[in-house]
This record gives sequence, C-alpha cells and structure tokens, in this order.
Amino acid sequence: MAKPAVAITMGDPLGIGPEIVIKSMAHSEVFDACEPVIVGNRNILKKAAEIQNLAETFEKVKDSIVDVYTEENMTRKAAGKAAFEYIDKAVSLCVNKRADAIATAPINKEHLKEAHIPYIGHTEILAGLTNTNDPLTMFETNSLRIFFLSRHVSLIEACSLVKKDRIYEYILKCDNALKKLGVDKGTMAIAALNPHSGEGGMFGMEEIEEIIPAVNMAKADGIDVEGPISADSIFHLAHIGRYNSVLSMYHDQGHIASKTLDFEGTISLTIGLPFLRTSVDHGTAMDIAWKGIANERSMVEAILVAAKYAPKYK
Repeated sequence: MAKPAVAITMGDPLGIGPEIVIKSMAHSEVFDACEPVIVGNRNILKKAAEIQNLAETFEKVKDSIVDVYTEENMTRKAAGKAAFEYIDKAVSLCVNKRADAIATAPINKEHLKEAHIPYIGHTEILAGLTNTNDPLTMFETNSLRIFFLSRHVSLIEACSLVKKDRIYEYILKCDNALKKLGVDKGTMAIAALNPHSGEGGMFGMEEIEEIIPAVNMAKADGIDVEGPISADSIFHLAHIGRYNSVLSMYHDQGHIASKTLDFEGTISLTIGLPFLRTSVDHGTAMDIAWKGIANERSMVEAILVAAKYAPKYK
C-alpha cells in the first residue's frame, strides 16, 4: 500500500514551528511512515534549517514544500495571517485528495486576533473551513487515549457540565471517534468527578445522579463502557491496557494525566473533520524561538500518529 501523505503546517513563523518542522524532516522514521508535504514558506524554512545546521535536510525536502507567500516584514499581524493561510492551504490539499491528514505546528492566538482572523484557534479554524459541527478532541500518549467532557471553561463551569445527557452524548461521540480511527475493540472508561467516585454520595452526588445513569444508557445501546472510575487510578489502568480510552470530566483532569506520563509525547487529535488532524500539544514558545534549541519530538510524534491513523480514518 502507498504511504499516506501528511500535510505538515509550518505554524506561526515567529514561533518555533519552522524550526521543529524542518528538524522533524531529519528523522528517517517520518519518511518510513508517510510522504510529508510541508505547507509553509520556503524561505523561512530555509532560514530555520540554516540556524540548526540542517542545510542538507532542507535540500532533501525542498521539493516537498507547498510554498505559501509570506510578507518579508514579519509583524505579529503578518504572522497570524500567514499561520492561517498555511492551515487553509493544508485543508485544500486534503479536500482535493492531495493529502490524507494534517499535522499542525503551533500557532499564536494573539497573532490570529491581530490579523483579524475570525477564529480563536486550530480546532475552530478547521471546523469553520470544513463546515464541521463540534469536532472532538482526543489526546494520545503512548497507549493512553483521553477524551474531554469539557475543555476551555472555568473549573466551576466544568463541574456544572457533568450532566447525564451531556455525558451520554459524549460517550456516543467518543465511541464513534474510536471507530473512525479503527479502534473497535476494548472498553471505554468514564472518569469520576469526585474523590473516590464520591464514596456513595459522601463526597458529592454527581456519580450517582449523573454519571452512572449516563453509563447505563450507553450500555443499553450496546456500547462497551465502564464507570465511573476514580480519577486517581483510571488513567493508569488505561495506560496498562485495561481500557481502550478514558472520558475525563474536565480539561485538567485529562491533561495532567497525559502530560505527566509523557509531556513531549502527548499528541492532540481532532476527530470528526473530513480528514484527520493531529497536533503538537505545546505552544509557539516565543521565548526560545529562532535560537535553534526547540525540541522537535512532539512534532515528529504528531506526524507519526497522523500517518498511523490516516489509512483507517473514515
């Protein structure tokens, strides 16, 4: 079978994106797994290669670069505009079957705002460009897969979202997402909200009144799911293979587990788009950008995960 083509966006030109993208191209396993298609600016990537003594790597991949014009006067506004245009082009490649998945380098939300881009981040951009309603985020860290019942809301609001109907809806969405990735075996685990799963109501009633009824509804639909399981053990149990995935009850509950296990190996997947998208799970790191010291491991892993799932994604 032909290797999948992965469109790799360069990210914000003022951040570490250009450095980690070109640095990733020095890894032979990337070429073993896929046909990389770099979407960015050729001149910027060449400069990123030069400061990292990777001129030979640039020569190797320069014909794989889809060159997108970028203003020479690289202001914050111009960087935001360029970052958006790289994503837009990568989406076009996937829609037109010239790429099978997208792996994204980091972008800067403030720069997007200064460029008057009407989206707050990657997920919103991709959803808007593809007319996708509410795509799902999944983290993969080694063998651990984590979904999130809520993400960018306050903790008090996250607790208020732990409701039976929402949990049931997300179990269905997560089950469908796993099937899209070709994961059709194993049990999904649902995290508890309260310590020790509420201890029969002594530490809160959410498990009894909201989570258990949602799990029972999903089981009645034939979904292989268990829970609630105390958050202090559920992620370890999933990591050692007892469960194929975890639905965490809020943002940090899942993020802390995955990033403590392997910060640089945590990869974010956006599922529900017409194509698969993976991403590094770190920011643009402006404080170290263009010093040639950025670590590319997360970018490499994002490309490899995209290549792994792209042929199965449906």
